[in-house]
Amino acid sequence: MIGARPYPAARPPATPRRRPRARRWLGRFLVAIGLLLIGAFAGDMGVGLYQENQLNRTWDSQRAALGRPPDGAPLRADAPDPLPRPAIDPRPVDGVDFAITVPKIGYHAAVQEGTDLKVLASGPGHYSELSWPGQPGNVGVAAHNVYWIRFDDLQAGDQVKLETRWGDYTYEVTGKTIVNPDDRTVLLKGGPQRLTLTTCWPLWAGAFAGQRLVIFTKQVDPAPTAS
Repeated sequence: MIGARPYPAARPPATPRRRPRARRWLGRFLVAIGLLLIGAFAGDMGVGLYQENQLNRTWDSQRAALGRPPDGAPLRADAPDPLPRPAIDPRPVDGVDFAITVPKIGYHAAVQEGTDLKVLASGPGHYSELSWPGQPGNVGVAAHNVYWIRFDDLQAGDQVKLETRWGDYTYEVTGKTIVNPDDRTVLLKGGPQRLTLTTCWPLWAGAFAGQRLVIFTKQVDPAPTAS
């Protein structure tokens, strides 16, 4: 048709842009590093859980030798200990200080002395500078968040028990808070008989957790002695 505009020429299909080779290799490198880190974490967890199981067996054997229930089996709160309560003996035996049991979440684990990385790799540890169960003041226990992943479920009124070679001590949760890692005010030595639990926060963040979850409790059984 005279005066009609010609159709525009068809454009050739666009050539797909290729990612630079350096970016491809960087992506592969980062994926490989991520897989290595995941593998190392899984390996460490496997070793830690094995060591924790061995410590629990050691503690259960000690409990059985004392005539006390093994495997964290609870005693009735109104029942006397099966054996007379011996003198407090604050020292590890075969690597174990005492054990912690949390009935609400079905948790039971032997506790070692100290809170360094080697100790916490295989379960909870006792703050060496603080009291032992039965002594005046503050008992402190710490653990990696991967072991205490359900501890945020604890609420005021829930119970925590420490089992020792000289008797059992029951504590009642009074509250919890989140603090920075350098906040040591939650681990004061004096005051009434109580138990303070600490772990990294958020609980799901593993080694990347930047804060601390602190759970406060008071001793309720046996009745605390005057401080």
